[in-house]
Amino acid sequence: MTDSNDVMVISQNEIENLIYTIRGQKVMLDSDLARIYGYETKNFNRQVRNNIERFDDDFMFELTKEEALRCKNFTLNEEGNMRGQHIKYKPIVFTEQGIYMLMTVLKGELAIKQSKSLIRTFKQMKDYLADNHMLISSEEYAKLATITAKNTSDIAQIKSEIVTKNELDKFIKSFNDKRIAKDYVILNGQTVEADLAYSEIYSKAKKIIYIVDNYIGLKTLSLLKVAKQGVTTIIFSDNIKNMLRLTDYNDYVVQYGHPQIIFQKTNGKFHDRYIILDYKLKSEKIYHCGASSKDAGKKITSISMVEDIYNYHDMIDELLNNPQLKLN
Repeated sequence: MTDSNDVMVISQNEIENLIYTIRGQKVMLDSDLARIYGYETKNFNRQVRNNIERFDDDFMFELTKEEALRCKNFTLNEEGNMRGQHIKYKPIVFTEQGIYMLMTVLKGELAIKQSKSLIRTFKQMKDYLADNHMLISSEEYAKLATITAKNTSDIAQIKSEIVTKNELDKFIKSFNDKRIAKDYVILNGQTVEADLAYSEIYSKAKKIIYIVDNYIGLKTLSLLKVAKQGVTTIIFSDNIKNMLRLTDYNDYVVQYGHPQIIFQKTNGKFHDRYIILDYKLKSEKIYHCGASSKDAGKKITSISMVEDIYNYHDMIDELLNNPQLKLN
């Protein structure tokens, strides 16, 4: 679908038809993204080249001839060069991280409008995987969850180091759309994508992360992937309904070399959820969470940083003396 200026007005179904799986990643072609954003491909790529320091190899890469033949209607002539659809060069593709980065490079109302459609589609794909993880093995799901956590970590880095506060506020306000409200939480009064909110919190820990949450799952672990190396993590939980299984946890640790996570019980004394960073250190922070991180974004919820942290120390000291939680 296009408007009078030949700018592609995209729906989620149309975007899904423009997403390819190359090298195990979901990617989009530069030519398709250029049309979505209302550029000629060469001008679109010029904008990228002018900001090339923002696009690492895991954000964008050039296709080989064989990979290009798997996309669209590319063909080879007798000299082995690509032809068809006016292709005169090896196409460039952008990963999900790269597409998020494009949103900081391409400005204006059209860019915001089209970016919303792109974000919805990628979120819908990840939500489908989360809601239907029983259709695939725990090892495959753990791998997908880890990739998603890495993506959100990269996006959090983009937000903190590149996007200015004014740009971020404007971008966030553009998402006052009830159709995607479930994908967001309210972090300290600001609407933020749910996975990004947890990534932003966990990435701040220098030595310690404590999580108090009686309902835990594989996503609880995948969100922790952004934690710095050497950070000690303890999850305090009674693992109600046994949602996190020992086989899931073992697959996650073995497959991805994640540091061992300590599990201790809450002994049925805690209803609310908390995240404690760097307990009793100068950098200590405590967050009160309205919902479990395993359900991040499924319901409207708030995460707020606690001001009077010392009022919680007796509670935390009691938790630290609780017995080990054994996963089944």
